[in-house]
Amino acid sequence: MANVSIRNVRKRFGTTEVLHGVSVEIEDGEFVILVGPSGCGKSTLLRMIAGLENISDGEIAIGGRVVNNVAPKERDIAMVFQNYALYPHMTVAENIGFALKVHKMPKGEIQRRVGEAATLMGLTEFLGHKPGQLSGGQRQRVAMGRALVREPVAFLMDEPLSNLDARLRVQMRAEISRLQRRLGVATLYVTHDQTEAMTMGDRVAVLRAGAVRQCDAPQQLYDRPADLFVGSFIGSPAMNLYRARLGPEARTLQLGSQTIELPDAVGRARPGLTSHGDSDVVVGFRPEYLRIAGETDGCGFSADVDLVEPLGSELLVHFSLDAVRETSEEIEGGEPPALGAAGFGIAKVPATAAPRPKERLRFVVPPDQIHFFDPESQLAIWE
Repeated sequence: MANVSIRNVRKRFGTTEVLHGVSVEIEDGEFVILVGPSGCGKSTLLRMIAGLENISDGEIAIGGRVVNNVAPKERDIAMVFQNYALYPHMTVAENIGFALKVHKMPKGEIQRRVGEAATLMGLTEFLGHKPGQLSGGQRQRVAMGRALVREPVAFLMDEPLSNLDARLRVQMRAEISRLQRRLGVATLYVTHDQTEAMTMGDRVAVLRAGAVRQCDAPQQLYDRPADLFVGSFIGSPAMNLYRARLGPEARTLQLGSQTIELPDAVGRARPGLTSHGDSDVVVGFRPEYLRIAGETDGCGFSADVDLVEPLGSELLVHFSLDAVRETSEEIEGGEPPALGAAGFGIAKVPATAAPRPKERLRFVVPPDQIHFFDPESQLAIWE
């Protein structure tokens, strides 16, 4: 087993730099997720670790050994691809054991490893089948088994669940997580699906335009995003973000035509807000923390209901208000404006709330769940 160190790695295609000094440390046995919008450089970074792309600058080390100039087959890592990459003319057993056969491993050892991998992946009864006879989930298990038999020092996974339907994705997420924890192998898992990122990883590295914006535990990313992009990208539905203005000593917040009184607890939790008094900020409210309340109840604002979407036990309430929605180009990956309104927003509330379109409601949020960002630097305001 080994750790994987990515140190100030850059990648250029001609004069275009697509990775800008990326640094991530994956400890031995750790499961790290690399997430970000399409085109941000996730798969390019993974291919560089695997040796399938050259490194322009920086270092990649596996188990303490710098592998910049080491051939892919000598790096002792296993990669699971999005498209399974199985040989259609081979049986499941032959696919799983192919790499071992290429390395001229004794037949008995190949059979032993293939049998163990098949048992672990629930494929024993399918060893004689061809890939075309298997479901998508079973083919993904074969791809995982093929990586597993090599007993690598690290796993690389490039969106392995993207071709599966929603139900299979949930099942395979749990299976991959259990397998990784059982094996205790350093794993880097690339995805654009934040649900996978938040449920599977020990830590999540959020990549945007070739740079890591924040690398942290999933809950920390959700609770304390480092900047506007991370705050918008993490969470579904996306955080509601508006231009607003703080009053003197951060005692009030002007949101469109509405003035929100901020309790002392807001300033105590975010000492940095004081220096932003009498200035513009971006304020954020997560949909799941907004609740419907009375006219004077709590810290909140009033808005008009535009649309109600039932989700069984919950409702998505689309609303509008006269505040200016944050539209910075820095924010990628969030949902587009649902109804085209400049001040649109979404609240996720219990189905028992029963709001109606065109109704005017007051939404309140716990003071410690209000997020503030500097509109110029786009950094979160905390300390």
